[in-house]
Amino acid sequence: MYFTDRGIEELVARRGEEQVSMVWVAERLREFVDLNPEFETPVERLATWLARLDDEDEDDLD
Repeated sequence: MYFTDRGIEELVARRGEEQVSMVWVAERLREFVDLNPEFETPVERLATWLARLDDEDEDDLD
């Protein structure tokens, strides 16, 4: 188990029933980076990865 799994499990336990928009998630990520600028690169990578998830499916169609 990765250390981050604990945080992910807590997120699901506390907020798993909620529905949020991607705009809300983006705002929270911006707030997090503003408060923790040393995490700018990992947050950028996560956001980019999330944004491109469907791209792999589109490549399979070609």
